[in-house]
Amino acid sequence: MNDFLEFAPSDSFSRRAFLQRAGFGFGSIALLSLLQRESGWAAPRPTSHFPAKAKNVIWLFMEGGPSHLDLVDPKPLLNRLAGQPLPPSFKEPITAMGEKGAPLLPAPRTWTRHGQSGLWASEWMPNIARHMDDIAVIRSCWTNGINHSGGVCQMNTCINVAGRPSLGAWVHYGLGSANQNLPSFVVICDSNGRPVNGPRNWGSGFMPASHQGVRIHGAEAEPIRSLHAPEHHSEARQAEKLSLLQRFNRKHALEHPQQSELEARIRSYELAFRMQATAPEAVDISRETEATQQLYGLGQKETSSFGRNCLLARRLIERGVRFVQLYNGTGSKWDSHSGIEKNHSRLCHTMDQPIAGLLQDLKQRGLLKETLVVWGGEFGRTPMSEKGDGRDHNPTGFSIWMAGGGVQGGQVIGRTDELGLYAVEDRMHVRDLHASILGLLGLDNMSLTYDHKGRPERPTLNEGRFNRQLIRA
Repeated sequence: MNDFLEFAPSDSFSRRAFLQRAGFGFGSIALLSLLQRESGWAAPRPTSHFPAKAKNVIWLFMEGGPSHLDLVDPKPLLNRLAGQPLPPSFKEPITAMGEKGAPLLPAPRTWTRHGQSGLWASEWMPNIARHMDDIAVIRSCWTNGINHSGGVCQMNTCINVAGRPSLGAWVHYGLGSANQNLPSFVVICDSNGRPVNGPRNWGSGFMPASHQGVRIHGAEAEPIRSLHAPEHHSEARQAEKLSLLQRFNRKHALEHPQQSELEARIRSYELAFRMQATAPEAVDISRETEATQQLYGLGQKETSSFGRNCLLARRLIERGVRFVQLYNGTGSKWDSHSGIEKNHSRLCHTMDQPIAGLLQDLKQRGLLKETLVVWGGEFGRTPMSEKGDGRDHNPTGFSIWMAGGGVQGGQVIGRTDELGLYAVEDRMHVRDLHASILGLLGLDNMSLTYDHKGRPERPTLNEGRFNRQLIRA
């Protein structure tokens, strides 16, 4: 057995050995093709296309569609016309899913200007509001997704049907990993629930599966499942198994020196082993000071879950995880076709202090300069009412905001009309948002390509522009 495992090719071999190896060679052609497809060998990974402003991304995804009209885009006219039908000068969108001809619903918010910039924010986000000088509010977003499945899909993949890689997968493909012992793309949900579309949201589409996101479970005692070896497996036994596999791999590599892709496959498996030593420390928030935990709202019933996830995100990007996506309201809980006052008030409370704590913590540690923080959902809400006290989906005009990562804070980009229904100035489609995020990372969305079935695929489907107002002083 040992002689077989320590096999080394000889200078001469029999006719039978020759035929055997020749036969293996034909099979290797097919294997090589499969490995090339899986590893992305046919599409070499590019480097940065221009100097990067950001090194990492933390995407705070409010699943279900938060109301821009109640958070960062005040509309005094909406309150003055409350209870009346949409004025004739406004065309009711054909994409509206709710009640036709519904009256306008007021946004009874208390609006306050904040910081030196004087940006507006409502009382529903008092803690985030203290950071408005670091935030750029984009009020002119729009999308094609009119329902949650299409909207979430497009916000993650640039298209409202399944099949394409997520933005995090493109970032991993374009820039590679910045660490050796942790995934490059991580997703954390604020409950054990399942977001609409499930893993498709962080999938790799037609690219190799190695680029997809890795979901970890922030609310659980063991955030990364199956990380630890079974109790009956000692370290010595695991080391013996790995040594045996390594000997098999070494033998195969000697017989097939042309198959360098095998080494890439082996490295992906080795990552899982290295995580056993690194990941437990990375997700152990007990190592944080009591003051830091309180900053994120840990210990409070309403904020502990999402606060823990925000703190995990900071710990992960510190350790080289390049792209972290946090879901708040997992399972479309921000959807508010009725009872928006109660719904949004509760959800804002769950995320306001944790996100403010994240921004403050990143800034104190000097990490905000290199970490792009993105906040938003798959669409906004309509100014018209639904079921009397709710708002319908609004894909034609809504807000997201960005901070850090080279973004010039304290500014508003674009605007919606006087009722907040349509984006009317400096409109930014989801493709423009993705192009801007990639641009801040030093990647040109039109130069980043992946060859799929003989066709060069781009992350923004040959469209989208980097809105440089984000970095304009």
